[in-house]
Amino acid sequence: MSLALVLAAAPAGAQPAPPTTREQALELMKRGNAEARREAVVALGRLGAMGDAPVLLKALRDEDEGVRALAENALWDVWSRSGDAQVDALFQHGVEQMTNGAAEAAIETFTLVITKKPDFAEGWNKRATIYYLVGEYQKSLHDCAEVIKRNPQHWGALAGYGQIYLALDQPEMALDYFQRALRVNPNLGQVEAAVEELKRLILEKRKGTI
Repeated sequence: MSLALVLAAAPAGAQPAPPTTREQALELMKRGNAEARREAVVALGRLGAMGDAPVLLKALRDEDEGVRALAENALWDVWSRSGDAQVDALFQHGVEQMTNGAAEAAIETFTLVITKKPDFAEGWNKRATIYYLVGEYQKSLHDCAEVIKRNPQHWGALAGYGQIYLALDQPEMALDYFQRALRVNPNLGQVEAAVEELKRLILEKRKGTI
């Protein structure tokens, strides 16, 4: 079929098909308009691996708000895949336990995930989250450190540090980690609000000691 016939057969205003491979998604991230970049980050969330995280981290600063929001979701999706189907199934079971409020069972599940796949940062992150929720702050700090060793750009763990230090009444440390989280992901509205409030409280505290 000639090119002229192909063009004549295409419906007016036809849009290119969404990317179905990670290579297509990566190409669209470089060359596509905002709508195409949105499709690309969704595809990377579905198909990408940890090696694609830098592209998605860059997309957190995209000029399009939709791209930024979708890139955040896509990163969580990528981070939540270990590369091992058995470990991933176990991980999802732990997430369900968390959602249902079964904290002790979830801790056991994520401990098993960590044992089976110690380099899987998100296993550590989920256990850190549960430890925080049950008030085991030192254990949570330990697990946050393990996350950052494996994934230094994990803004969730960085913000988690901030939450823990708030609970431990160490506002300066909390402020530092919240600011680090925002340097990775500037779209964290609640963290940004916490930073402004902490700055105000710390300033007032210092004024009171002069």
